[in-house]
Amino acid sequence: MKLPWKRAWRALDRAVSDAAGQLALFEPGAAPSDFEVRVSRRARRLTVRVYPGGRVEVTAPAGARPAAVQRFVAQQRQWIDARVAELRVHALPAPAPLPGRVQLCAVDEEWRVDYGARARGSWLVSGPGVVAIRAPATESARARAALRGWLLEQGRRALVPWLERLARERGFEFGQVQLRRQRTRWGSCSRSGTISLNVALLFQPTAVVRYLFLHELCHLRHMNHSARFWRLVATHEPEWRALDRELMRGWRLVPDWLYA
Repeated sequence: MKLPWKRAWRALDRAVSDAAGQLALFEPGAAPSDFEVRVSRRARRLTVRVYPGGRVEVTAPAGARPAAVQRFVAQQRQWIDARVAELRVHALPAPAPLPGRVQLCAVDEEWRVDYGARARGSWLVSGPGVVAIRAPATESARARAALRGWLLEQGRRALVPWLERLARERGFEFGQVQLRRQRTRWGSCSRSGTISLNVALLFQPTAVVRYLFLHELCHLRHMNHSARFWRLVATHEPEWRALDRELMRGWRLVPDWLYA
């Protein structure tokens, strides 16, 4: 659900202290309609996205305190301002440019992308590190759909076996793996033992992806974020705090064409 601007602003405004250096969400005179707080029961952490036109959307988990939202936005202020300035000039969303190369940081791979005429199928690996998208670049929507299909296949090829190996090494057992193009979550674990992974993990550093895997595997034993859960995470990844912060900023590494 989305909180109306006035209600969201009042809640956030109440959380602002008189301490020196406290940052406001926006400079005086910024258009109120450009800012929204969306509360999601599925969200596990605070995230922020800036859309073409300059609209800013903060997604908050249910029960998040206004003061926590305020601190989060203050921490992300420099990036928000830069993205608003960059995207406010676009009154309407422009199609994300088709990439000529795709860097999959998680598995240290770089792929060249070739676009061609119509043919059977949507994509084909035509050589080492080369994917042929069977759609001309002029048909951007069709080419993007094919590119996303190829990316999902790369996730099934690389991420799923990686998760399976890590689970065996650390003594975890899970049911199945689902790979999705999620917009708000990097991963999840259900009570039935199904782990869902976001294909956008392919654009994250290797250590961050490994942490996300361990995070979800630990949920097989603790379906919450209790102290016991975090202690278990710490036994498998002592640097989890730094990696968790890096994962929170990971959306900046995801190319626009994946969600355009």
